[in-house]
Amino acid sequence: MGARPRTLPASLVPVLVGTGVAASYGQAFWWRAVLAGVVAVSLQVGVNYANDYSDGVKGTDNGRVGPVRLVASGLASPTAVKRAAMAAFGTAGVAGVALAAVAGWWLVAVGLVCVLAAWFYTGGPRPYGYVGLGELSVFIFFGLVATVGTAYVQTEKATWLELLAALPVGLLAVSLLVVNNLRDIPGDAVAGKKTLAVRLGPRATQRFYIGCMLGALALVLPVGAVRPWALLGLGALLAAVTPVRQVAGGARGKALIPVLGATGRAQLALGILLAVGLAI
Repeated sequence: MGARPRTLPASLVPVLVGTGVAASYGQAFWWRAVLAGVVAVSLQVGVNYANDYSDGVKGTDNGRVGPVRLVASGLASPTAVKRAAMAAFGTAGVAGVALAAVAGWWLVAVGLVCVLAAWFYTGGPRPYGYVGLGELSVFIFFGLVATVGTAYVQTEKATWLELLAALPVGLLAVSLLVVNNLRDIPGDAVAGKKTLAVRLGPRATQRFYIGCMLGALALVLPVGAVRPWALLGLGALLAAVTPVRQVAGGARGKALIPVLGATGRAQLALGILLAVGLAI
């Protein structure tokens, strides 16, 4: 429950797309892709536990509308949840060091930055997730870093294609956070958690969500200009219709819980189709 498996496409999709990019250059290595997947998923599980811990001890999750949080609900002790976060970060570290050994030791520094960003999203005395910077962080780490990083550890070179492919991945990851924060606006506002959604308000946040979803699909086009089969990624539009329509229709509170799952499915659809198209 604390790992929040429904949100894990956010970490799996950049690995799929990054591996698709590597395959388009004829340089995909399955074992490096698997290790990159372990790093990405472990970091996301770690940040999920870390958020559960930090928000729980701060009291931010009291009266939460969304899925149950372990600390706030009393299902697990703060110490146990913090320990789980550290274990997940440790797992990511072991896999990351293995990749750094073959692709460059400087990647260890990138991994450390990722862990610090994960912890201080809601942890520490001044968490940046509480001042509206969460979306920027998600775009950078679950979009650019994860996608480009996955491709790099296989090709061992940086290319414009890696960056182009990372853009739609990043926007869909942002969409997940936006709909999550849209749902939590009332509770976050009371708790003093000034997310971007709280700052913008419900209507502007709805438009932001729709813009991220449609913008991600639009950004498949420049990837297709370089690798035409990548246009298969536009097929994710079918999965995006329902959540976009629900948000545009004014869904609020608990009605946004299924929208979060639908957004994850749209993200996974784009990831699979885009990765296959790139590989072709």
